[in-house]
Amino acid sequence: MKEQDSIPVHKIHRASKMVTAGAKVGVNYLKYYTKKVLTGESDKRQLEEDNAEDIYESLSELKGSALKAVQMMSMDQGLLPGAYAEKFQMAQYSAPPLSYPLVMKTFQREFGKNPEEVFESFGKKAVNAASIGQVHKGIIGDKTFAVKVQYPGVAESVKQDLKMAKPLAARIMGIKEQDLELYMDEVETKLLEETDYELELHRSVDITNACRHLEGLVFPEYYPALSGKKIITMDWLEGQLLSEWLKTNPTQEQKDQIGQYLWDFYHFQIHELRMVHADPHPGNFMVTRDGKLAVIDFGCIKEIPESFYESYFKLLYETPNDDPAAMKELFYDLEFLKRDEDFSAQTYFFDLFNTSVQLLSRPFRTEEFDFSDKAFFEEIYSLAKKISTDEKVRKNNAARGSKDGIYINRTYYGLYQILHSLTAKIQTRTAMLV
Repeated sequence: MKEQDSIPVHKIHRASKMVTAGAKVGVNYLKYYTKKVLTGESDKRQLEEDNAEDIYESLSELKGSALKAVQMMSMDQGLLPGAYAEKFQMAQYSAPPLSYPLVMKTFQREFGKNPEEVFESFGKKAVNAASIGQVHKGIIGDKTFAVKVQYPGVAESVKQDLKMAKPLAARIMGIKEQDLELYMDEVETKLLEETDYELELHRSVDITNACRHLEGLVFPEYYPALSGKKIITMDWLEGQLLSEWLKTNPTQEQKDQIGQYLWDFYHFQIHELRMVHADPHPGNFMVTRDGKLAVIDFGCIKEIPESFYESYFKLLYETPNDDPAAMKELFYDLEFLKRDEDFSAQTYFFDLFNTSVQLLSRPFRTEEFDFSDKAFFEEIYSLAKKISTDEKVRKNNAARGSKDGIYINRTYYGLYQILHSLTAKIQTRTAMLV
């Protein structure tokens, strides 16, 4: 993949890139409608593919928050049209890398030295590039390190980039800008945390130390002396990215085992640590040669308030469908329902969210759950689409639910998707119950 020699840093330059992307989308729509009028034929899929290609190309050059935002949206089935989701998933671990001179500049700012003065050997080509940073291989003695280098200007441009990206995101999603507000606000908060590499280093050390005893899991050691505000250095782990490992046709037993490691890892974090790795996509996990699951990135961590934890997991694990009064109180606690709204609205939203809970909590209410069940996921996709297009939801304030639930819900959605890709059968009750 071709390297970038520069990243637009100035606000005007970044804005011009966003405008260019919008203009290309406009031209694609013009071609689409012209063909439809002149020939009576139209190809919506081709329109979406052209738009996705042009938008991804522009955002890849900008790096940072806008690219990360579309990567996150691509994880949600039904949130984006298929062509957009497929293209934007590339931002997880295959964005265009930066050229070596820009990496050298970051090292000079952080350490006052070139990479070769910090490491005995340093790979000039990035081995992995994503939306916020890229990874290089460094060596000291017989020790090999993964060195994550943040792209220049990413942290400083988060707020402005998301502000500029909002109209474009609303257009391709087919919704109003104001309906994106809650989503974008939470994304902004998490992206600011993800660009704080000192915070990431601290959290990475804490979580890996707490989880290191878990069966089947591997974590890198982190090296504060070789890290800084824009650089994190950790052990180099050998293995294959989860998505690449799946292409090697592992046995179902192997896939079940990896899925179980993943399920247990997430529920130990949630129930014991009250925090969770909130970016579960295949680019953050590897399978080692001896069949263990390596967790290689802790940039996005969600801390879980105790009050939210108690209500949320009581809803998932315990509250029966035949106890509407108890369910309703939990919906109030979690801000799905509002006490001051009329009876009609309360009834409608109670039924809507009760349907959601009964569907999404199925894995928690059985000893074993088969995530290969296509019908289960079709129900999820169908429900997500219904909610996203429901006029009553829009008119009655679509921003429902505690802000703490946004990333927890996304975490479970991503976890379910990975387990589905593994077609894994999971012992779900091995996790600690509330």
